[in-house]
Amino acid sequence: MAYDDLRDWIKALERAGELRRVRTEADPILEITEIADRVSKSRDKHGDVGGKALLFENVKGYPGAQLLINQFGSARRMRLALEVDALDEIAGRIRGFMDVKSPQGFLDKMKMLPMLAEVGKLFPKTVTTGPCKEVIKRDNFSLLDFPILQCWPKDAGRFITLPCVITRDPKTGKRNVGMYRMQIYDERTTGMHWQRQKVAAEHYRDRLRETQSGASLKVDLMARSSGGAMLAAGERPSGRMDVAVAIGTDPALTFSAIVPAPPEVEEFIIAGFLRQKPMELVKCETVDLEVPANAEIVLEGYVNLDELRTEGPFGDHTGFYSLEDEYPVFHVTCVTHRKDPIYATTVVGKPPQEDAWMGKAVERIVLPLMKLTIPELVDVNLPIEGVFHNLMIVSIRKSYPGQARKVMNAIWSLGQAMFTKCIIVVDEDVDVQDVADVTLKALNNIDPERDIQFTLGPVDSLDHSARLANYGSKMGIDATRKWTTEGFGRPWPDEIVMDAKTRAIVDGKWRALAKELGME
Repeated sequence: MAYDDLRDWIKALERAGELRRVRTEADPILEITEIADRVSKSRDKHGDVGGKALLFENVKGYPGAQLLINQFGSARRMRLALEVDALDEIAGRIRGFMDVKSPQGFLDKMKMLPMLAEVGKLFPKTVTTGPCKEVIKRDNFSLLDFPILQCWPKDAGRFITLPCVITRDPKTGKRNVGMYRMQIYDERTTGMHWQRQKVAAEHYRDRLRETQSGASLKVDLMARSSGGAMLAAGERPSGRMDVAVAIGTDPALTFSAIVPAPPEVEEFIIAGFLRQKPMELVKCETVDLEVPANAEIVLEGYVNLDELRTEGPFGDHTGFYSLEDEYPVFHVTCVTHRKDPIYATTVVGKPPQEDAWMGKAVERIVLPLMKLTIPELVDVNLPIEGVFHNLMIVSIRKSYPGQARKVMNAIWSLGQAMFTKCIIVVDEDVDVQDVADVTLKALNNIDPERDIQFTLGPVDSLDHSARLANYGSKMGIDATRKWTTEGFGRPWPDEIVMDAKTRAIVDGKWRALAKELGME
């Protein structure tokens, strides 16, 4: 059964022994980050990394406040959040939807009814009110009333790090829920870190286009920097763009905000799919948007289309500080929240951190979707230390010469995968989840000059090594076995593998041998 809200999720964490209540006073300025960082990198008695979820109940300067962090910070908690025994279960459900064929007769149509009923569960429904409306503040509010973290010493200030930022496509009316950090400027304004390739940034550009005539618009929209916009002389856009921010949502929606879904699919629907229960939404008080009815905190407001402000630096998931840049400014017009709201947040930095396990869940869930475009794909691994856009290892079922290079280019054409700096392609018998096996096979299989290709294109805004902001080089490595039809004329050697008969003989003796050898 789906978690109703963040509080329901916290109860589940506690029942599972996955939550620790922290009653020692801790400062939201740097100190909570240091505690969470140590916990996220700790190992339990089984050797698993991630520690426990932490509920701080004695936040310095915020009497009575509660702060939740590291809620997704292990493989087990990620499965618990999505209510599955294995993340591949979700991939299986996705494949089930994609395998539907057109019904050929009455019986086929009848067989489809259960699936159609399940699809009906995905769509959100609007309700008249909800817990997020228990307290409504149109005046006399301050963002500093919440225990917002400053994570790292050189951060530009406090940042909201786990927001569900809601915008609406001005062309289609579809809503988007994205996760973009928000630097606190003062009691009522924040930065809005809309990197140029993100969906909300496209909504912003579309609103800019609406304010200018097609003939006079000479704009490299949001390209003066990652967030900026260059207008022709004398041009200045006017108008606002409505934005709402939900903090402290149920785990399915929080996770959905980072899933790289097609813009046509609302994250509210993805959350409904994950939780198998529709999201309940309520209308905002001051802007034309809907927000999760059970959210702990909701910020309503707007960005001006003609206003940019310096945002950053910020200690990011790459393990380095992302540099300051120009981004839109979010003006808060109303704050609504539950009584005694729980502030949900996260820390990013050198891996492993909480976001690592969220990223690994995305890896499993998007694999079936990647296979739609790349059917020869067998498996994918985004190693945590590769911070998800620096390295992707893929195995393929190779059928023709040059196929590994075709796969590299296909990956670079897929949404957020276009940012992947390095792609390693191996054969289907290589376990991409075993980095030691990949290292052995890949380094044995490549001739560097022949098998490495470089290309230029868009790179992640956080890539500080790129020659230009958002633009640089990427590398693909063809680590598959080489065929004569690929110009390889020498024999390809067999891999060393013990014969099955000998292995079976030793298997029968192994229990006694292990005891004798001290390997029990």
